[in-house]
Amino acid sequence: MTRRTTAALALGAAAAMLLPACSAFSGGDSGTVTLTMVESLTNPSRTQLLERLIDDFEGQHPNIDVNLVSPPTEQADQKLQQMLMSGSGIDVLEVRDITVGPFSTNGWLHNMKADLEGWDGWQAMTENAVQAAHDSEDRVFYVPYGFYGLSLFYRTDLIAQAGFSTPPATWEELLQQASAIHDPAQRRYGYAFRGGARGSSNVTAAISAYVADEIDVDNGFRLRDGRTIFAAPAAQQAVETYFALFRQASAESSISWGYPEMVEAFSNGSTAFLLQDPEVIAAVRESQAISQDQWTTAPLPTGPSGKTVQPLASAGWGVAASSPHKAEAVELVRFLAGGEAAATFAKENSLVPTLTAAGEDEFYTTGPWASYVTMTENPDTYLVVTQPRGVAWWTEWEQKADADVQKVLLGEMAPSELLAEWDAFWTQKWQQEN
Repeated sequence: MTRRTTAALALGAAAAMLLPACSAFSGGDSGTVTLTMVESLTNPSRTQLLERLIDDFEGQHPNIDVNLVSPPTEQADQKLQQMLMSGSGIDVLEVRDITVGPFSTNGWLHNMKADLEGWDGWQAMTENAVQAAHDSEDRVFYVPYGFYGLSLFYRTDLIAQAGFSTPPATWEELLQQASAIHDPAQRRYGYAFRGGARGSSNVTAAISAYVADEIDVDNGFRLRDGRTIFAAPAAQQAVETYFALFRQASAESSISWGYPEMVEAFSNGSTAFLLQDPEVIAAVRESQAISQDQWTTAPLPTGPSGKTVQPLASAGWGVAASSPHKAEAVELVRFLAGGEAAATFAKENSLVPTLTAAGEDEFYTTGPWASYVTMTENPDTYLVVTQPRGVAWWTEWEQKADADVQKVLLGEMAPSELLAEWDAFWTQKWQQEN
């Protein structure tokens, strides 16, 4: 069996290791094919899970070895892009709704539509999963392994100690409760603020909640009247409330927190509230600092209308256009995205599942998962929208938006200026598109 690279690799070292290896992909002993697979949302337990599933795949396909590369999450997209640009050394990769646009526009992804014709895996998938797999031109650049949808993680003991009988249902209540719990002198913080990488995503979550009554569910950055969500008067109240969470209820160091730091701050017991995806359920359950009865999740906070917006983000497995072994690579995608492997990956990685059979599983209807069931069962309150994550300029948007969030946190930009910048950006992009 081929040795797999699961440790963090520097970009230069990885390139040096992988690029020369492509000549060996034509087959090893006895006609064995080696596939290089790269994940991008790396954490140790997730990588171990993938290793187990790959072992099962290799057991069923003795002529295929899989070399799993697991770069640190914060460097993964840059690493993937460099590998894809090189045109060799990568076969199967993790593709997300925020990377499929630029990756496919650059011709780096293989359209699996024809390869998956007649695949029985489609029949077992939810409608949302099948739709997520097919783009507007009916191409299939990745098959989803699950969905990421936000909920509010909270400390049941801390809100009770602060005198609250229920978790916050609105953004205003979240600010109130987080501020009441916040006590830096005791190293206890109200909210796990995301000021670093992709911090802008939580800003848009707050804005979306405040404009929920006006939002276009087919384009989560647009209002039904055609303007951007950032142009709505209610957006100003949203950003004022959101940035107050940083000033009144967050650790000073959270100005640079990304995903790992946010999750650690909640898992180590120092923070009362965290807005995150369901995969964090698994991470918090492993915590030695807080017990299972000290935390759970609540539905997304609502805006003034009593509604909020749930942008379901998707991710899955795709095949590099440059892969010399597309048939074997597609076979690996089929295995990981269908049947028992898909069910296991979603459950152990705490994802909203892609398979219809999951609706009958008690695992998803109890404990921290119950908030997701509540949101699913109340679609008029928790509106499911599609954000324009597949546009070619999404990476450009994320970089600009994160930079603007930093300016606000540093006092270099007013929240109103941020909204004006974001409104101008999307208005101009849509005009150019048309």
